[in-house]
Amino acid sequence: MCSYRRYRLVVPVLLCALAALAARPATAPEESGNGTGTGADTALSAEVARLYEEAAVATRQYEAGREEAEEQRAEAQRAEALLEAQRRRIAALHEDLGRIARAQYRGSGGLPVAAHMILAGSPDGLMRGQHAFAQADLAVNNAISKNQRAEARLAADEAKAAAQWQVLDKRNTQLAGLKAGIEQKLESARARLQGQADAAVAAGACRGAARLDQPETGFGDGDWVAPVETYELSASYGSGGARWSNRHTGQDFAVPIGTPVRAVGTGRVVRVSCGGAFGIEIVLKHAGGYYTQYAHLASVAVDQGEHVSPGEWIGQSGTTGNSTGPHLHFEARVTPQTGSAVNPVSWLAARGVSL
Repeated sequence: MCSYRRYRLVVPVLLCALAALAARPATAPEESGNGTGTGADTALSAEVARLYEEAAVATRQYEAGREEAEEQRAEAQRAEALLEAQRRRIAALHEDLGRIARAQYRGSGGLPVAAHMILAGSPDGLMRGQHAFAQADLAVNNAISKNQRAEARLAADEAKAAAQWQVLDKRNTQLAGLKAGIEQKLESARARLQGQADAAVAAGACRGAARLDQPETGFGDGDWVAPVETYELSASYGSGGARWSNRHTGQDFAVPIGTPVRAVGTGRVVRVSCGGAFGIEIVLKHAGGYYTQYAHLASVAVDQGEHVSPGEWIGQSGTTGNSTGPHLHFEARVTPQTGSAVNPVSWLAARGVSL
C-alpha cells in the first residue's frame, strides 16, 4: 500500500504532466517535420524542379531566337532594299544600252558604223570610223557585262533572303514547340505537386523533406539573397485586405507552383509545419535574433534542426492554406511566432538585397 506521503508527491507530478500535455500546441505533430519524404514525393518534387529549370532554359533560348529572328528580319529588309536598288540600276543599264544604240544610229547618219567605215573617202575618215566603232563596241560590252553581274548579284541576294526566311520560320517553330511541350509537362507536374501538398495540409502532417539537387549558388555565409530568383511583387507588408484579420504581415512574391524557394541567409530550420492559414511553412533562425518565414509552400526540402546556406533551396512555392493563388508569403520576424513581423523589404534592403 502506498503511503500518504508518497501519494501527496505523486498527485502534483501527475497534475503537472497533464498540464504540460494540455499546454502543448495543437500543431505539434505538424511542426516536427522530421524524416525524409517518400521516394514518390522526392521524385515528384525533383521532376518539378528539373522541368522548372528546363522551362527556364527553353524560355531563354526562345527569347534569344526571337531576338535573332528580329535581326534576321531586319537583315532581310535591308536585303530587300538593296534588291530594289539593284533593280533600279538594271533598269538604268537597259536605258543606257538604248541610248548607246540610238546615238550610234544618229551619229552615223542612219547607217551602221561599219558601213561608214567601208564608204570612208580617206584614211583619216577610216581611222575615225574605226575609233568610233571601237568606242561604241566597248561601251556596249561594258554595259552588258555590268548588267549580267548585277543580275547575278540580284539572283544570289534573292536566294539568300529566301533561305534566311526559311531558317527563321523553321527555328521559331521548333523553339515554340519545345517550349510549349516543356511547359505542358511542367503544368501537369505542378498540379500533382499541389495535390500532394493539399492532401498533407488536410491531414495536418508534413510528408517530410523532399530532397532537391542544390544549384551552385556561389554565396558565402555573410551573403543575403531574395527568397526567389524570378518573381513579381504582389501584396506588400502592412497592406489591408479582407483575407487578413488586421494587416498583411509579409511580402508576397507572385511565382508559379513549384518555384524553388531559397534561404535568404545562413540559418537553422526551427519550424516546419503543415496546416492553418499559412499552409505548409518553414521558419529559419538567423544571426542577430531574426527569423524568416516562407509560407503557402507546395513542398519542403529541409527538416527541422537543419542548417542552411544563403541561396539553398529549402522548398517549392505553392498555394496551400489561406491563399488565392500561387505565391510565396515571406516574413522577417524578431521571434519565430506570428505577430512579431517587421517590414521584410526594408529588412532585406538593410542587408543589401533590393526587391
